[in-house]
Amino acid sequence: MPEISARGILRVLLATVLWTGLLRYAHAETAVEYSAETRFQLDLHIADAALAPFLPEGWTPNVATQGNAKDANLRVVFIDRRTINAPDGKPVGKGSNRLVYLVAPVKDSSGNAVQLVIGGLTEDTADAPGPFGCYLLATIHSMQRSTSTGTGPIVESQDWVFAAVSGEHLELHIKFERGVGNKAAPTDVKFYSAKNPSFYQISRQEQVLDVLRNVTTNPTDRVKEFSFKASGGSYAKLFDGKEKQLSWDNIVWINRTVLLP
Repeated sequence: MPEISARGILRVLLATVLWTGLLRYAHAETAVEYSAETRFQLDLHIADAALAPFLPEGWTPNVATQGNAKDANLRVVFIDRRTINAPDGKPVGKGSNRLVYLVAPVKDSSGNAVQLVIGGLTEDTADAPGPFGCYLLATIHSMQRSTSTGTGPIVESQDWVFAAVSGEHLELHIKFERGVGNKAAPTDVKFYSAKNPSFYQISRQEQVLDVLRNVTTNPTDRVKEFSFKASGGSYAKLFDGKEKQLSWDNIVWINRTVLLP
């Protein structure tokens, strides 16, 4: 085997570094905003026939068969976007927002597992129809959160109400005993638009999750009071009163970088 000179090794190393840099550039992503949020997520199973009209052609539900998300084909996520900042650090729009959106775990036409945003209600007029083209302006919107402390456990209450003039209504009330959440490693999640399935955002996120109740994994049930109402307009067929509630997830905090491919 011919001996490789130090200069030759250096050339190989430089070529490798250059090629790696070109590959990264070819797959570069553009950050559009950063946000710090708190959330409450309710996992549901609704009728497959009710969900089907919201899925693009060739897309199918991707329903987990085990774990916290077992059987869930729809998530209702109530979000307090406490801060929203541009890449230069300046606030985006009003700098914060409250909304609720409907997300389905699905497989796209190529079989890739992604999240599909099929609807939502937002209090910010500039956020309707929003990046996914499916948010409705919530002319009625409120969020209240309170915490009680004393000699016993910490108890938290959350009340969320969103309604559009066209009748779509999503409302949640919960009181629960606060626990100790688990911090997940940062992940990249692709969120696609049901209105325009060629569009997606990448959410680079890390969070602390506190599962309050789950019908599959059966953690200690810390939910003291709970009610959920969903109805009206384009959501009437999604929520027929027969939907099954599967997991009650308090997302204590989530930090996100939103990127475009």
